[in-house]
Formats: sequence, C-alpha cells, structure tokens
Amino acid sequence: MNTFLRFFYEFISIFFEGIIKLVQGFVNGLTMMFNIFDYKKILESYKDSFSTGEWILVILTIIFLVVIVLGFILLVIFRLRKYLRLRKQKLNQEELLDEIGNLNKKVRQLMKEKDELMAMKVSQLGLKPDEGGEEVSEGGNPEGNPEEEKNDENAGNVRFPKLVRIDERMKGFKAKNYNDNFSLEELIDNFRCFAATQLHLYYNEPLLRAFFGGLACSKLIILQGISGTGKTSLAYAWGKFVKHNSCIASVQPSWRDKTELLGYFNEFTKKFNESNVLEELYISRFDDDVHTIILDEMNIARVEYYFAEMLSILEVPNRNEWVIELVTTTWPDDPQLVENGKLRLPGNLWYIGTINNDDSTFMVTDKVYDRAMPIDINEKIDPFTCREQEAMDINSSYLEQLFKDAKEKYAVSEKGINIINKLDDYVIHHFRIAFGNRIMKQLQDFVPVYVACGGDEVSGIDYFLAKKVLRKFEQLNLILIRDEIDGFIKYLNKEFGNGNMKECIEFLERLKKSA
Repeated sequence: MNTFLRFFYEFISIFFEGIIKLVQGFVNGLTMMFNIFDYKKILESYKDSFSTGEWILVILTIIFLVVIVLGFILLVIFRLRKYLRLRKQKLNQEELLDEIGNLNKKVRQLMKEKDELMAMKVSQLGLKPDEGGEEVSEGGNPEGNPEEEKNDENAGNVRFPKLVRIDERMKGFKAKNYNDNFSLEELIDNFRCFAATQLHLYYNEPLLRAFFGGLACSKLIILQGISGTGKTSLAYAWGKFVKHNSCIASVQPSWRDKTELLGYFNEFTKKFNESNVLEELYISRFDDDVHTIILDEMNIARVEYYFAEMLSILEVPNRNEWVIELVTTTWPDDPQLVENGKLRLPGNLWYIGTINNDDSTFMVTDKVYDRAMPIDINEKIDPFTCREQEAMDINSSYLEQLFKDAKEKYAVSEKGINIINKLDDYVIHHFRIAFGNRIMKQLQDFVPVYVACGGDEVSGIDYFLAKKVLRKFEQLNLILIRDEIDGFIKYLNKEFGNGNMKECIEFLERLKKSA
C-alpha cells in the first residue's frame, strides 16, 4: 500500500505542478508586460544615444504599446459586460419561466375551484357530479327556467340533454309537404322582393343567380368581399325567407378541430356540451325544410382545421354515409338519431361562410375553395321598389328537384363543354393549372341552375371560371405570368365571343395591374 501511495503522489503531482507553473507563468507574464521599471531602465540606458528622428520612433513605439494595452483592457471589459448582460437576460428568462409556472399553478387552482363550484351547483339539482348533472351556464338567469329545471331533474344520466329535449318536442312530428309550385326564376324574384320589402336588403339578379347556382353545386357557399357589402345579411335573409332562421356560428381564432363547432363531452359533468350548430344539425333531420348554418368570419381560424371532417364527409356521393362521430361509446338514453355515438348529417342543410381578407385572418386554402362555391359581393345595390312578398315554406326536396330539372333541361351544351376542355388545355400549357374532375362536375351543376334562374350559359360559365379557376392565378408569380395575360384575354374573346367573359376579363386585368 505504501508503494501505491508513493506512486500516486508522484503521478498526480506532475499534473498539479503543471497547473501551478501555468498559473505562475500567466502571472509572471502579466507582471513582465506591465513592469514599468524595466521599460524605464531600458529607456534610460539608450536615451543619450538617440537622434531626433529616433526619439520620434521611440515615442511611436511607446504609443503603440499603450494602444495594445488599452485595447486588451477594453476587450476584457466588453467581454465581461457581454457576459453579465447575457447572464442578466438568462436570469430574467428564468424569472419569467418561474412566473409562468406560478400562473399555471394559479390557473389549475382556479379550475379546481370552478369544478368545486360546479359540483355545488350540480348538487343543488339533486345530482352527484359523477352522475352527470347538466352544466349551468355562467351569466344565466339565477332564477332559471322552471320547465328546463324540471327536464334537467328528469335527465338522469342523459348526456345529450338538449338533443333529448328535441326528441321529446318532435315526438309524433311528420315532415310537411308544402306542395310547392314555382320555378327557380320565380323563386329568385320572390326572394329579392322579400329581402327588399321585409328586411330592406337589396340584391341584384346576377348575384342571386350565382347564389342559387352555388346552392346547387355545393353544400358550402363562401361569401367574400369588402366589409359592409351584405355578406352575412344575405345568408340571414335567406334563412328568414324560408322560415327557418339561420344558425349563426361566430368562428373564434382559437378553433382547432370539430369540437369547437359541434361541442365536446365533459368528463366531469358526464354531459356533452352541445353547440347551437349541433342542435341545428339534429333538428334538421326531422323535416324536409331548408336549413342554413352561417359560419361568420370563417377564416378568422383555419377552416381546414375545424371544418376538415365536414368537408370530407360532404364530398361522399351517398348521403347515407354522411356520418360524423360525436362520442365513441353508446349510452341507453342517447338521442334517437344518435346511433353508436354517430350522427348522420342532414341533406337539407347548407353551410354559408363569410370571409374577410385582412391581416387578422388566414388565407383560405385550395382544399376549401375547391369543395365550396365562392361568391364575391363587392358592391352595395341602391334601394329599389318591389311588390310585397312574404316568407315562403319551401321543401328542400322540391328545391333540389328544381336543381335536378334545370341540369336536365339546361345542361351545358356540347359546344360549351368542348370550349371548356380546350380552355383546360390552354391553362395547363400556359399557367400550369388544371381544372380537375370535381370542378368540372360543379360547373355542370352550377351553369344549368344559373340559366334556369334567368341567366345565359356563357355568363354562367364566365362567373364560375372566374371564381373557381382563375382565382388560382393569385397563387402564381404574377410577374412571370403578366405577359401571358393579354394572350389569355384574346383567347377568351375568340372562343366565347368578344367581351362576353366579363368576369374573367375584369379579374385578369385586375391581376395584371397588381403584378
């Protein structure tokens, strides 16, 4: 053991002696660098031998050394200040993180207190929290609705209380057949006069033709344009006209998935928080009337997030497969139309979204635009006089039959189809953009209804191409395609007649100016 200790001492001492000499060398070096007496001694030994010119060089040498020393000192100071500043920032960040952590703790504490208050409210209804008392809305009437309280007391373990109440209200209800007998052109005139005389809202025929054409080709209509031109009021007026007020869903920036739109299952109360949209979807299943849901400012959140599943479902040709999942399990007291936790979407309901394009909104993607029918509202119509018109009872099946009849009677002509196919080739060749089968199908649904509403085929094709196809040009590099625009306008005038494609030409000219 003594032998190892001697070995260990001699072995380790080499390392530490090296560190000591390194420190001594550093200290000796600094001492030598700043030893003014040695500098002075050398200067005195040479001062009698210097000429005038050499004295100048001596002074420059001294200044050079002083500059080096000062530079070294400043460098050390700057590095030290930078280190202290970074250290201070790091400490501030750590303080902020600690503060965030404390705030999170407070939030969790407040949530716990909220749950406890909710449990007290639930217990006041004679239920235990784990039995699923219905959530009491904040800011509601403290006295409550006696009838609703009675229903809640009888709700028990029902997790869809609002939908169950709809079941009770609609028990024995039979869908009404209104024996409608009007044409699409008459319907437009009736709607226009109703909006003007009853609501003091004014719309022109071309806009309403596009609106009804959109209803025919897609379940999702997008009303876009500058603020104040009546986008939301058009959807509102349509709901009033068909005697079913439109359900307005005000989209919020925080919306990320379908639960924001339809609601979600609350694990604490054991209830499904049913949204107004879900109620409208459910009640629409009972009748054959026309229903509307307005997605107000739909692009204030990303549409492809909260409406993605709906977009996919509405693309399925068989409406029996329009099924959306609300919950993953089945309870015995679930609403009669919720089967295995799933609800089939109604075919008599349309979704109308309004969008504004500004810094506070998201860009609507091609995935959404391709499945919807965008309609621009960029001008306000001056008031006009019209005959008195009351709201109408309209069967959704009759309205869709009118769309079907229009498609058969006013099908896009063979000449029009050929021109559109050639136009597709032209756009692919010059702009690298293709229509796609979905857009061609929508065009063949849109244009006949547009014609049946009093328009002509070329105007219908013009409007559809401008809103559905040329809109894609905005995503291209406008500088690169600017020279192609004039040629495209000439091509449109040649194929469709000079000046007939007004919407397309106006759009292309606007695009060229912005390039």
